[in-house]
Amino acid sequence: MKFTEEHEWLRVEGDLVVVGITEHASEALGDVVFVELPEIETQVAKGDEICVIESVKAASDILAPVDGEIVEVNEAIVDNPGLVNEDPLGAAWFFKMKVEDMGQLDGFMSEDEYKDFIG
Repeated sequence: MKFTEEHEWLRVEGDLVVVGITEHASEALGDVVFVELPEIETQVAKGDEICVIESVKAASDILAPVDGEIVEVNEAIVDNPGLVNEDPLGAAWFFKMKVEDMGQLDGFMSEDEYKDFIG
């Protein structure tokens, strides 16, 4: 897995990248009560705001970590936003994307680097 400074995780599955938020982010948000996901087939550029998460504490955006196309979204977290708190690194993935250049992933942190980052 790779990690971003925006507290997202990225996992490569074949030619797709699965994206979610870290446990650190889900704990900071508190109880998640609403998730809005992007439309399938949406073309995104790195840094685009593509998801909205609302919790009892705050609202937050998920940014596209890389350039690509959204090919699948996790409707389970729309129906049950609490999954984001229960299993942020597993069942609560947000979307899968086809990435234009897998080399873009090279700039992200490893798990150890992310642990140092959140200190």
